[in-house]
Amino acid sequence: MERSAKPLLRALSGEAVWPPPLWLMRQAGRYLPEYRRVRAQAGDFIALCTTPDLAAEVTLQPIRRYGFDGAILFSDILMVPWALGQGLAYREGEGPMLPPLRSAEDVAALQPTRLPGAIAPILETVRRVRAGLAQDFPDCTLIGFAGAPFTVACYMVEGSGSRDFAATRTLALTQPEVFDRLMALLVDATVTYLSAQIDAGADAVMLFDTWAGILSPMQFRRFVIAPARAIIAALRARHPSVPVIGFPRLAGLLVGEYASTTGVAGIGLDTSMDLALAGAAVPSGIALQGNLDPLSLVAGGAALRQEAAGVLAGLRGRPAIFNLGHGIVPQTPPEHVGALVEQVRAT
Repeated sequence: MERSAKPLLRALSGEAVWPPPLWLMRQAGRYLPEYRRVRAQAGDFIALCTTPDLAAEVTLQPIRRYGFDGAILFSDILMVPWALGQGLAYREGEGPMLPPLRSAEDVAALQPTRLPGAIAPILETVRRVRAGLAQDFPDCTLIGFAGAPFTVACYMVEGSGSRDFAATRTLALTQPEVFDRLMALLVDATVTYLSAQIDAGADAVMLFDTWAGILSPMQFRRFVIAPARAIIAALRARHPSVPVIGFPRLAGLLVGEYASTTGVAGIGLDTSMDLALAGAAVPSGIALQGNLDPLSLVAGGAALRQEAAGVLAGLRGRPAIFNLGHGIVPQTPPEHVGALVEQVRAT
């Protein structure tokens, strides 16, 4: 099937498809028993992300179960620093751990020449998923992704997750030349990574800026909007027909500026964003993606139906993709996801 015939790509091209195409952030993950079995087989999370047959399997699991309109590559936003040679480990109950990057010497120690070889298994996963979709789910869009430079830098500088990433923001303020060098390196690496995913078969790509909302407006424009604009311009020069979805989480009033100036075809909206306000701020040809509260999926029943109906009402009449405002949480009952799919499809 031609790319333009896929519902999600039609929405990203500016068409008001209804019912809206549907996929969910973290749709492949711990809430599914079939995922947990594969995860146990892999042993280590990085091994799971870099073993193509296993990563392809978990990417396709939710498509087989629910028939989503989008299959997002199973990987992690920290594969770029891992590929650049920064140490990365995932500890149960603690999340990602990296050696903190705090100086010009730390930035200089990163190895961009490692990137192509390191990401080769991930690109093989993309090729395998593309083949699987072409055979069994030809109208499903394959979405590649990367973490946006600021969010990736947060983990690289901090060395782990954080509530406010104070070390990262302090570095940006007190050693701007070091932080700018890191951001420039990450822009280039992200272009290389996403372009390679497209070459391997991704129909669209998504840029996750999970921690965009912790910045001041001035810093948001400098560290969120400007890098996204540079990445998308470079991708468009190489792959003019491939759309990019941006997700500047908790962008608030700056969501319209991000959408208008970066070149995105779609914009992911977090749970807190009012869809009417977003619709007024975002140009009409750009698809709104979102933004159901993931805890609605945990609750299920009448609460889920009511919340989903509100999102659907807010998306109607314009290019749109039904999704969550953040990722599925592990305690989500799989049957609640099935009920959501039925509700959206029946709209």
